[in-house]
Amino acid sequence: MATTKVFKSGNAMAVRLPASFNAVAGTPVEVREVQGKWIVEPVTTAPRKFNIDKVWGCAKGSGLAMDPDRSFVERPLLWDDPKWRAKHLPD
Repeated sequence: MATTKVFKSGNAMAVRLPASFNAVAGTPVEVREVQGKWIVEPVTTAPRKFNIDKVWGCAKGSGLAMDPDRSFVERPLLWDDPKWRAKHLPD
């Protein structure tokens, strides 16, 4: 528990949270009054999903195309070497 003061910030009233609360600047919060008490709680938001509809087909008519001569070349990988695996990866 900590004590702080309400102060004026522009045309609004504000409350400074002590650093010991580990509040992150810019965190959205919900403020409500319940029976004369002020309750401040962080708002949990769902992660935004990428909307493919905004970019789908945006390259049509741009002249971009796959290079037909470009192919995938198989190459040895470090972790495929049994000696390397024995040394670096646990069983």
